[in-house]
Amino acid sequence: MNISYLIRVFQSTGQRCRRGVTCLRAGLAAVLVVSLVGCASSVSVVETWEGNPAAASNAATLQTPGEIRVTRVNGRVMTNFLMDDLALDYALLPGENEVVFVYKTIWAKSTVVRNGESKVHVIESEPQVARFEAAAGETYRFKFDQPESRQEAEEEMPEFSAQIVSSAGAAVATSTVWDPKELMTTSRTPIPASTSEIAPANGDNALEQLKSIWETASDEEKKAFLRWAFE
Repeated sequence: MNISYLIRVFQSTGQRCRRGVTCLRAGLAAVLVVSLVGCASSVSVVETWEGNPAAASNAATLQTPGEIRVTRVNGRVMTNFLMDDLALDYALLPGENEVVFVYKTIWAKSTVVRNGESKVHVIESEPQVARFEAAAGETYRFKFDQPESRQEAEEEMPEFSAQIVSSAGAAVATSTVWDPKELMTTSRTPIPASTSEIAPANGDNALEQLKSIWETASDEEKKAFLRWAFE
């Protein structure tokens, strides 16, 4: 989207406007729409790691529909976007992954809505967690039952669970209610096997290994280690 297009939008809008205020509002609306379209296209794939791990070149993909909002991946908090019903793809490093998410459905109210009152019913699940081994280059997606009515959604939500399936349709994980007290045991960025593992660990070698582990540990793992170290 270039500046000449925006100029044409403003010019065509201005010819149809009779008042300055109306023209200004229309122009701002046009800019907002262009901005939102640009943002949506630029965040369609979300990386779930920090730094530049070598395995990122062959990452797996987790496709999420608008009803699913991923909140954490491997202990890392995911970004909240302006529109939380975006269908996004999350890039996952090959290996063990932990995905925390919330399922949400929205239903229009059939009754009269008063001033300031929401026009929709929002029905949301408890935070869910799914853990699975992601294969390099594979594509995964969520699979869950779609309620036909608000009443059905309310009845099913306490027992809600979703599957994560591969491109071939095979289920690789089934979600359960997430317990935030459970710390993920795997590192956010997998650590490649060291060729010096068979050699006796001296002081310098151990220090380098600790540095490598610290750089790839999640925030929760770092806090847990510091509590253990200074007890």
